[in-house]
Amino acid sequence: MKIAVPVNSNNEIDGHFGHCEFYDVFTISGKNEIIEVQRITSEQGCGCKSNIAGTLAQNGVKTMLAGGIGQGAINVLNQAGINVIRGCSGNAEKNVLLYVQGKINDGGSTCEHHEHPGGHECNH
Repeated sequence: MKIAVPVNSNNEIDGHFGHCEFYDVFTISGKNEIIEVQRITSEQGCGCKSNIAGTLAQNGVKTMLAGGIGQGAINVLNQAGINVIRGCSGNAEKNVLLYVQGKINDGGSTCEHHEHPGGHECNH
């Protein structure tokens, strides 16, 4: 199983999916242990308009643990076969381990409206 997490340089889950610095892709063993972490540099820009969903799907990702994320990005990820768990925060590795233990569920909230630098607005 592979789980992706949008992170910053401190390995914390980024509160805004489309603005993260990296996506860490955790490979999980059959014993629910992390056996590998691959770091993918984030494309700059809105998450719903980037190619990250396709890139993650090509790398075998089936789950995304995210903090703040809009419905547009969720739709793109879902279309790529990636399930999104919202409302996560803190250390990425700890969240992944809690998720595989069944201790994290979808937070259910999405970003409804936000403005990006340069005037670009997303209505997710």
